[in-house]
Amino acid sequence: MPLLDMTKRMVLSLALATGLSAVTTINVQADEIALRGASMFDDNHAFTKTMVKFAELVDQYYDGDVTFDLRLNGELGVESDYVTFLQQGVAIDYTIMAPSNMASFAPSIPLMDMPFLFRDLDHWNAVLSSDVLAPLEDELLEKADIKIIGYTGGGVRNLLSSKPVGNLDELKGHKMRVMGAPIQARIFSALSAAPSAIAYNEVYNAIQSGVIAGFENEAASIQNLKFYEVAPNVTLTRHTITVRPIVMSGKTFRKLPEDLQAAVLKAGAEAGAFGRELESREDGIKLQEMIDAGQITVQEFENRDQLLEMVKPVQKAYAEELGATDLLTAIQAK
Repeated sequence: MPLLDMTKRMVLSLALATGLSAVTTINVQADEIALRGASMFDDNHAFTKTMVKFAELVDQYYDGDVTFDLRLNGELGVESDYVTFLQQGVAIDYTIMAPSNMASFAPSIPLMDMPFLFRDLDHWNAVLSSDVLAPLEDELLEKADIKIIGYTGGGVRNLLSSKPVGNLDELKGHKMRVMGAPIQARIFSALSAAPSAIAYNEVYNAIQSGVIAGFENEAASIQNLKFYEVAPNVTLTRHTITVRPIVMSGKTFRKLPEDLQAAVLKAGAEAGAFGRELESREDGIKLQEMIDAGQITVQEFENRDQLLEMVKPVQKAYAEELGATDLLTAIQAK
C-alpha cells in the first residue's frame, strides 16, 4: 500500500477510546483540512480497507493538504452513534454504515437493506453502479444532512443461531435480533420468526444469556467479532446482499473547497467499487475459514424459494407506504 506523503497522512489509531475530545481537534498545520473517520472493526475488515482506499484516492485527486484520522475497533461507538455524530457534524466526518441505522432520520433509506431485494450479486452490483438509488440519497441529505459518496458492501447475510434453524418449522417463533428499521422485523415476522431490535454491541451477550437465540449477519462480522462462539449454526438463507453507503456529514462536505468536494465524490465512487469487489470476494473465503476451523456448522435452508414468495407482499406494501413503488420497480428491473 503506498504511503501518503507527510502532509496527507493517514492516522490509524488502535488505542482505546479516550473520549470525543480526543478526536474533535487534530494537531495539524492551520492550512490543512482534517477529515475524521470511524470504523467498528480492525484494519483487516473490508470496511476499514475501503476507508483507507478512499483516503488514498482523495490524496491522488486533490492537490491540497488533507489529514485523515481513522479510528478503529469501535473506539467512537457503534453505527447508531455515528449517525448522530454525522447529522450534528461532530466527532466524525465520514464512515461506512448499514442503511437501517439511518432510518430514524430518513424513513425510506432502509429500502436499500430490505431482505430479498437483490436476485444475485450481478443484480446487486448493477443497481449500485447506477443512479437508481438517487431518490434515497436525496432524502437522506435533506432529512439527515448525511451525504452518500459511494456504495460498498457485498457480504451475504445468513441466519446465525445457537441451535440449527434449517426450515420453516424451526424458524417459527425463532427469537432473533434484527436491525432497527421496521422492514427488517416485518420481513422476518412474515416468515414466522420472532424478531426484535437489539443494539449490535449487545447481541453476543443476548445470545449467551438466552434473551435471543440468534441473529443474521455476514461472514466478515461473524468472524471478526467471534459471534460463532455463542451461535455456531449458520443457515444459508442468503436473504440480503449488503449495501453499505460510504457517507459524509453534509456539514463537513459543504465546508470543503469545491475541488476537494469533487475529489471526495470521485474517490467515494471508486472506493465503493473497490470495497464491493473486496467484500464479495472475501465473504466466501471467510465463511470457509470458519468451517475449516470447526467454528461453524453450515446448512442450506430447506425450500428457500418459498421464503421469496412469502415476503413479496411485505416488500410491496412497504414500498407503497414509502411512496417508493416506482423505486422498487426500478431496482427489480435492473
